[in-house]
Amino acid sequence: MSARRRDLGPLAAGALPLLFLGVLFLYPVLRLLLTSVEGGSLAAFEKAATDALYVGVLIDTVKLSLIVAAICLALAYPVAYFLATASRLWAAIGFGCLLLPFWTSILVRTYAWTIVLGRNGLVNRLLLDLGIATEPVPLLNNEIGVVVGMVHVLLPYMVFPIYAVMLRIDRDLAAAAEGLGATPWRVFTRVYFPLTLPGAFAGSVLVFVIALGFFITPAILGGGRVITIGLLIEQQVRQFLDWPFAAALSALLLAAALLIQGTFQRVLRGEARWH
Repeated sequence: MSARRRDLGPLAAGALPLLFLGVLFLYPVLRLLLTSVEGGSLAAFEKAATDALYVGVLIDTVKLSLIVAAICLALAYPVAYFLATASRLWAAIGFGCLLLPFWTSILVRTYAWTIVLGRNGLVNRLLLDLGIATEPVPLLNNEIGVVVGMVHVLLPYMVFPIYAVMLRIDRDLAAAAEGLGATPWRVFTRVYFPLTLPGAFAGSVLVFVIALGFFITPAILGGGRVITIGLLIEQQVRQFLDWPFAAALSALLLAAALLIQGTFQRVLRGEARWH
């Protein structure tokens, strides 16, 4: 009897969170899928998958998400390395700078970038004062501003997985490689960097999937000229009241995110077995 109670303990502890997820996540997703096939027709999915306009928006969204993920990876890796190897004081300062944006609303941060990147903003003023540019550089209402804003928001999501993996690396491995005559560069490329790949993969997937559904930053910094799948879904609901088509686009976006995440998880499992 006591063994059965022990077996039911974890189930009882997880019942409330599972119920919470079921009500607030699974139920809306099911309603979404039912709306997309309203009347038993797949016309909304056919339109989303065959119309060149909507397919182009989806491809542009994927390209934008890949660019954001690549830039975040390039910036996050040295930051994570610094946090993993610095002293406690400098690591605390680094974490403070990294976490500081989380204390501010995404909407506020995005509008702040409109001030920084505007024609009379800080960046253009600096470029003009230094003589690098002779006229204001267009940094808003295009992909440049959208990428800058998205990288600013998503960078911590890339840093934390890489940092977590770096903390688990045995530093004696690098010392052993150096003792065997390896140069610092070979130690990094042959020993340290391969061991951090699971964190880089995990962070890249996380950033990429989140970037696929971004709405606020592209809407404000893109100025209506950078159309992503999130903006397209909002447009179908707000302007055209086409709920079935918006639901179909949302379902396709969810399916793409799940497919990408599943693919990368298989890659990570293969990487772990290889190691």
